[in-house]
Amino acid sequence: MIIKLVENRLVIHMTLSPTKLIWMNGKLVPWMKANTHVLTHTLHYGMGVFEGIRCYKTVSGPAVFRLKDHMLRMKKSADYAGMKLPYSVERLVKATKDTVKANRIEECYIRPIAYYGYGVMGLNPEGSEVDVAIAAWPWGTYLGEEGLKHGIRAKISKWTRIHESIMPPQAKVVANYANSILAKVDALKHGYDEAILLNMAGNIAEGPGENVFIVKDGKLLTPPISSGVLMGITRDSIIKIAKDEGISFEDKDISKKELYSADEAFFTGTAAEVTPIREVDGKKIGEGKRGPITEKLQSKFFSIIKGTEPRYKQWLDYVK
Repeated sequence: MIIKLVENRLVIHMTLSPTKLIWMNGKLVPWMKANTHVLTHTLHYGMGVFEGIRCYKTVSGPAVFRLKDHMLRMKKSADYAGMKLPYSVERLVKATKDTVKANRIEECYIRPIAYYGYGVMGLNPEGSEVDVAIAAWPWGTYLGEEGLKHGIRAKISKWTRIHESIMPPQAKVVANYANSILAKVDALKHGYDEAILLNMAGNIAEGPGENVFIVKDGKLLTPPISSGVLMGITRDSIIKIAKDEGISFEDKDISKKELYSADEAFFTGTAAEVTPIREVDGKKIGEGKRGPITEKLQSKFFSIIKGTEPRYKQWLDYVK
């Protein structure tokens, strides 16, 4: 991670920290030799699927958070894209743990990706081999440690979240994230930490790589799947935790006005984890800091990923 002062604000650059090995098509290969051809089909047309996963250092050793759920989602994304994965979910789970173990790292970000490889050009990928790779490397908090404590500043994006009639928003398809990149870069350019995209109905959808939650009068709210959001694994975890903690919850359409007038707001995601939003479009959210319900859910989430909450032990897949 590199943090730079740009125009009197801190900008986080999530740089790569190379590890030793990457799992590629069934074999562990040296990091710098995990290469593909410049005419790889997905490089040109964007039809690939991927996941973002984290491995945490727990009290019982390194464990991957909800690993099987991530790989099931990756398979579902491939199904949406009409791509047949050459490996089963079980094989991908094992390959992930093998990769973490081989690199001897206790805490890391994990990136599995399946893509159409070299050999076919043109919009039809038929006949192209599906390549699969899994990389793991140390990666800090996506929106910064200060963001976790004090919250970040977000901007309603000029870009609209993709609609299901355009691309499948439920799939983590490589091409979908051009939409996210445009929103993220625009937010940074205007001095904000992150963007929030509206859907075509003008309601809150999600961040470029995060789901959005708000709190109003003690009730936790998040946009429904029908609003065009990704079925986030962390989103699902927070909903379950909230219900277990007796926090009232509803998934419903949320207007921009409702976001502005929220008592609390936060992002969730594998990279962002649970990050408070203290301001949107220059308007203070609640008290302009991490709110009590956000802090409660965040604290519980971090206890779970550290392995100190037996109730949620099924969410941790230990690397042995």
